[in-house]
Amino acid sequence: MAEPLDPDMFAGCPPVAAPVRIGDKWTAKIIRCLESGARRFTEIQAPLRGITPKVLTESLRAMERDGLLTRTPYEEIPPRVEYELTDLGRSLLEPMNAGCEWSRKHLAELMHARETWHAATP
Repeated sequence: MAEPLDPDMFAGCPPVAAPVRIGDKWTAKIIRCLESGARRFTEIQAPLRGITPKVLTESLRAMERDGLLTRTPYEEIPPRVEYELTDLGRSLLEPMNAGCEWSRKHLAELMHARETWHAATP
């Protein structure tokens, strides 16, 4: 039998929400959209089928707040804004690539486990 968990195992962790945002629905996809360089809002929105302008705006603002990307407005007519990954945002590409590789190797197993669980759960 395993040792009991230490009730203070997270005592040294800061009392804030998890800093990594790639677990939400859109952040990882936005990072992929920006992987090759700066993009405008409509360029980012195009491959993100199903995202509303409001949700994209909220996601971009949250990512900017967390230091994952920069927002650069240009004084032009019509106005132009570009979003670009920061070094911190780029640092997520390697773990994201590892996650994609894991998914390629294990997705069939994961889907089978889900189907088995759903079939056995009333």
